[in-house]
Amino acid sequence: GFHRAHLATYIDELCAGGDTDWAIVGAGVLPGDARMADILDGQDHLYTLITRGAEADDVRVIGSIVDYLHVASDQQPLVDRIAHPDTQIVSLTVTEGGYPIDDATGEYRPDSPNAGPGSAFAAIAAGLDRRRSADSGPITILSCDNVLTNGVVTRAATLGEARSISGELAEWVDREVAFPNSMVDRITPATTDADRTWLIEQHGLDDGWPVVTEPFRQWVVEDRFAADRLPLERLDVIVTDDVEPYELMKLRLLNAGHSCLAYLAALERIDTVDQALAHPELRSFLLQFLTDEARPVVPPVDGVDLDDYVDSLMVRFSNPSIGDQISRLCLDGSAKFPKFLMPTVAAQLASDGPVRRAALALAGWCEYLRIGGDPDGDIVLSADPALAEAVEHARRSADDPAAFLAFDLVFDPALGSGRFADDFVAALGSLRAGGVRSAVDTVLT
Repeated sequence: GFHRAHLATYIDELCAGGDTDWAIVGAGVLPGDARMADILDGQDHLYTLITRGAEADDVRVIGSIVDYLHVASDQQPLVDRIAHPDTQIVSLTVTEGGYPIDDATGEYRPDSPNAGPGSAFAAIAAGLDRRRSADSGPITILSCDNVLTNGVVTRAATLGEARSISGELAEWVDREVAFPNSMVDRITPATTDADRTWLIEQHGLDDGWPVVTEPFRQWVVEDRFAADRLPLERLDVIVTDDVEPYELMKLRLLNAGHSCLAYLAALERIDTVDQALAHPELRSFLLQFLTDEARPVVPPVDGVDLDDYVDSLMVRFSNPSIGDQISRLCLDGSAKFPKFLMPTVAAQLASDGPVRRAALALAGWCEYLRIGGDPDGDIVLSADPALAEAVEHARRSADDPAAFLAFDLVFDPALGSGRFADDFVAALGSLRAGGVRSAVDTVLT
């Protein structure tokens, strides 16, 4: 969904402007991607982009995807496509938890469930090996995921898989493949049956898998391509030598804001982000987290007023037309919090700054895990790759609240005692004793 709301729309605009050299071949490596393959194949790979603003909607058909490969059972078609000399860029949108990299060391993890045969990176490495053998030329691997220094991370994962094939391949990748860092931003909720019905009734378009998104979009790309370069100057893309400030801004404000709000909202049985912000307590909680805890430790960003950026997030999150699902934001917490929130906690603790809202957000996640989703146990948690371990620590917290902080995939061991632990235990106790709104009241100034 995100890819089709973001990169695919940029390519579609290039084509509409007369640059027909570029097109996209999609690829799904998971068994669940079969439905996407069937629907797109039945629609000649066309789909509808529904852009919903607070006051008006825009509908357009996107034609930049010309094929879609479902390779869950056989990756060879994708390997062949990567090796083809016409292929100049391999882009990835595989979520934060899809990279076989140790968050602490930045090194490739061969024991990761996202490594080895059948994984996305195994297909990429095999495609690169075939490309090298066929002398098809250099290529660019472009991550479009919410991962800090995503190009560096993608390079480490690709080289890890390449070394498992041969040292010669690893040397070729190091020499001939570029891994630009990028920052991407566009809120894209999951498509619902209501969206499909609306599209038929209002526009006469029968689309099995349209995409719903917001008017805002942003793409910041490091200008480092090994093969043919996208004509980024024709698009509203920021091209820079240093993407990291933009990445930190988005991860620590937008993404962290989403995750900090999500679990508390789920415990309140709230379905969408805009509904959550309609609750004064939750709105104040989010704004104070952003302005008092996250914003002060985000480095300056060239050309961006961070206070204005925070204000824009509150407007975007409040958009009632998007209907961004709280359940979507509650997926994959073990992969998100280390990247989105814990660096802010560490920076604030180092400067003796406030962490009470972050502690409450994490207490909300703990309670959400302990009871199995929302209070009715309706939310599916299985998307979190470390779900079993996360739930086990949450259950231990029933007798010992600080036990959740022993979940070392997310928390530095040093956080198990001291000021942050005290704030977390207090927040969890308040949450269990009086519910979300009472707990939020205790951290508002």
